[in-house]
Amino acid sequence: MFNRTTVTEFLLLGFSDVRELQILHFMVFLVLYLAALTGNLLIIIAIALDHHLHTPMYFFLMSLSILDLGSISVTIPKSMTNSLMNNRSISYSGCVAQVFFLIFFAVADFALLTIMAYDRYVAICKPLHYETIMNRRACVQMAASAWISVILYSSLHTGNTFSITFCGGNMVDQFFCEIPQLLKLACSNSYFNEVGIIEFSVCLTVSCFVFIIVTYVQILTTVLRIPSEQGRHKTFSTCLPHLIVISMFLSTVVFAYMKPISSSPSALDLVVAVLYSVLPPVMNPIIYSIRNKEIKASLRKLTGWRLFN
Repeated sequence: MFNRTTVTEFLLLGFSDVRELQILHFMVFLVLYLAALTGNLLIIIAIALDHHLHTPMYFFLMSLSILDLGSISVTIPKSMTNSLMNNRSISYSGCVAQVFFLIFFAVADFALLTIMAYDRYVAICKPLHYETIMNRRACVQMAASAWISVILYSSLHTGNTFSITFCGGNMVDQFFCEIPQLLKLACSNSYFNEVGIIEFSVCLTVSCFVFIIVTYVQILTTVLRIPSEQGRHKTFSTCLPHLIVISMFLSTVVFAYMKPISSSPSALDLVVAVLYSVLPPVMNPIIYSIRNKEIKASLRKLTGWRLFN
């Protein structure tokens, strides 16, 4: 007999019950959050204000920074507030919003990274046709199609998750509302539809990753035929960071959603969640700008900071 109760709020996982460690958690997340905000806002401003950067690659990079700002703002502020206020609760509607927006930003992020891989493939393997294939209209259509598809997907995923009956209490073993942890609270037979959707999503994600890998194999083959050492270096400097970002993001997400759900919280679950929900928005601006001369030149021109030399 299941204990079916109406859930009005959830209790999120706290990093510690010791007050000093709660303050430390708040400070660490604050530094990470400010770093992500600063880095992504600088990229957005640099690309928006410098007409030399109004190209498809930088259009998608600016879109990625916008998504990163949204992604990290879904989880970090609530966790910081709970630590500061010594509180672990999140309302039912707040949990629904977290799940929807986390799915939205994560899937849109990966869709955009896939489009960016295609953009690099056309730029390097079909340079004579690049302006024809990747014109402004095509870029806007690809971005808009990705956003609309992701909105529909996120709505389906979120609606299906919260249509289940919760019998296992309201304790979520994660610092935000994560679907695998919510499924632990479901009645034994009420979550199979959502598991099916997760499995389909993973298959679709892996298919996109295979497409990206095939794309980069063709890029690598083309690059190795470039006689100029400088040309090869420039190509690798733009493509390798992209591949690093995709691999880091995908490996942690697949691990978090496909590994067997444990009955008790583990440090590994927490580390993986931080790796895919917090680290990419912080690292993306560094990875994309530290080896990009155009963005560094634009930031120097806009700010006058010698930091970007």
